[in-house]
Amino acid sequence: MADSTTPSRTDNLTIEPVASVDAIAPGDWDRLSRTGNPFLRHHFFAALEHSGCTTATTGWEPAHLLIRLDGQLHGLIPAFRKTHSMGEYVFDWGWADAYARYGVDYYPKLLMAVPFTPSQGHRLLLSPTLRDRLKPGDLNPLLDEAAVELGCHSWHLLFPNSADQRLLEAPNRLHRLGCQFHWFNRDYHSFNDFLAQLTSRKRKSIRKERRQIAEQGIAFDHYPGHALPDSVLDAFHVFYQATYLKRGQRPYLNRDFFQRLRDGQPEQLHVIMARLDERMIAGALFLHGENTLYGRYWGCLEEYDHLHFETCYYQGIELAIERGLRCFDAGAQGEHKLVRGFEPQLTHSWHWVAHPGFAEAIADFCEEEAMDVRGYRDAALEALPYRQEN
Repeated sequence: MADSTTPSRTDNLTIEPVASVDAIAPGDWDRLSRTGNPFLRHHFFAALEHSGCTTATTGWEPAHLLIRLDGQLHGLIPAFRKTHSMGEYVFDWGWADAYARYGVDYYPKLLMAVPFTPSQGHRLLLSPTLRDRLKPGDLNPLLDEAAVELGCHSWHLLFPNSADQRLLEAPNRLHRLGCQFHWFNRDYHSFNDFLAQLTSRKRKSIRKERRQIAEQGIAFDHYPGHALPDSVLDAFHVFYQATYLKRGQRPYLNRDFFQRLRDGQPEQLHVIMARLDERMIAGALFLHGENTLYGRYWGCLEEYDHLHFETCYYQGIELAIERGLRCFDAGAQGEHKLVRGFEPQLTHSWHWVAHPGFAEAIADFCEEEAMDVRGYRDAALEALPYRQEN
């Protein structure tokens, strides 16, 4: 990573990149994140880095940005110097291809995101003092300068929440929209309470899918993080690897990462394993914060009717209801979630590219894409399976 000796500066604000999560005290990191979001804890990023999943070798070189106000640490942004676009879920392959066709370098780029995690949340981890002081757009030129100092040709900030979104909005900035599908708990006491809100046809369809799982003899075992044995973690990791190897892709995460996650954040971890007789056949890993359940990783070795929907969605809905969580974010992709009661939600990302010609072309693309995404979201809202109130 390029060595930054002169921090970016606006008035008495500075941004300084550091080359490891270890350069930031866990107490300082978690104080600034001020959230129960499992993906924003110091331990989560340390587990990724110390297990070798986010390193220069894997194309995820840590470059976390420290924000100082009057010399005091008042913020940080989890960030990486990337040499590819894998594991991001906001796809810029077309942009990179266009650069290559014109013989212009697209990589490295500065990515501000949670690796391998397409879930919305804070990306600007700021003290209340700094957040109150900042106006929309104040940070953008500082990020531009930080990217240049790191030898990057662009920066990309993915899946910010609404609070961060307001600070990032500025004229002539590249803004992309996406769409995901989330399930919302409307004070349900049971899965049947949820089903009662669906149209008769969708209700019968889900009940049929669940019945066919039972008829195949498949049962489910739940393992909270503090009760997750190595044998189950081993089996889950094999299933997780299979989801990538089936597509000819190397898995992003290794066994060491999952063990570190279990050992350091057991209270936020939950694994559900599908079992046929006494043999584990599939598994799904969930994390949860104060109000949201996150369905993150899943895998199986053999295909069974409706196994994915049951393990990842219906079991997850039951878990969210049981724990009184308000939202279930089951990750990227969507139409198969829509018919099962997951509702379309717009997601956001912000971008800056140094090349003025490409910046103009990408801005046009983002504007056209946003119209398509909004149209897709609106059509999905019309197709929701919930009963209409008279």
